[in-house]
Amino acid sequence: MTALEALLIGAGAFVAGAANSVAGGGTFFSFPALLAVGVPPVVANASNSVALWPGSLSGAWAYRLELSRYRRYLIPMSLASLLGGIAGGLLLLAAGDARFAALIPWLLAFATLLFAFSPQLSAALRRMRQRQGVSHARPGHDSQHGAGSPAGWLVQLLVSIYGGFFGAGMGILMMASLAISGHEDMQHINALKNLLSAVIYSVTVVTFIVAGAVSWPHTLVMLLTASAGGYAGARMARKIQGPWLRRVVIAVGAALSLYYFYKTLA
Repeated sequence: MTALEALLIGAGAFVAGAANSVAGGGTFFSFPALLAVGVPPVVANASNSVALWPGSLSGAWAYRLELSRYRRYLIPMSLASLLGGIAGGLLLLAAGDARFAALIPWLLAFATLLFAFSPQLSAALRRMRQRQGVSHARPGHDSQHGAGSPAGWLVQLLVSIYGGFFGAGMGILMMASLAISGHEDMQHINALKNLLSAVIYSVTVVTFIVAGAVSWPHTLVMLLTASAGGYAGARMARKIQGPWLRRVVIAVGAALSLYYFYKTLA
């Protein structure tokens, strides 16, 4: 790895850490940076997951008070995240570089659309919940949430498989599924999303490390710069207007999707 390559992936990871701490979408910056320096697609995705993993843990820890009321409910949902994360990681390793490279533009485009229309999706979900007249579950009665049902468990399993396989847009998918399942408080939805995402990231990181699919020189550079970016992003969060950062992430995601479609078809 040359100094220029280290600078490129370090910058990508720094921006990814900052973006994730403010509006999400960090994978749109860090994953393509790894591809740009010649890291094979599967190894790039695995290394990116390891590099961004500490951020998911800190996000879950920050919501520990909100999560305390969901202890019973989190056991089956964490199990779904665990199993789905393992399955997604193994699917990625089994797919190989050629197949995964062919999927990259589609995955990026799907994640970009999810990110772009997440406000409209959230608004539609809120309206749906209001029409159904579902009331808030009382504290300590988390079992009333539909997300604890077999259907909610299965949806979480599917979201976790996607997260273990690629990850970009996973948080948006998970927040949508939690809202559909009956959760209405956005702070609680975000808390649950952060914890379940941390479970998925943790198990996929272990899977990728055991399989030897991580490029450690690239990953160590990204770990340091992503952590610095996350800290800087958290400090700047009050100064940066979320809509502007969202527009940048969407523009980058759209441009990368078009680029990889062109590269795949050329």
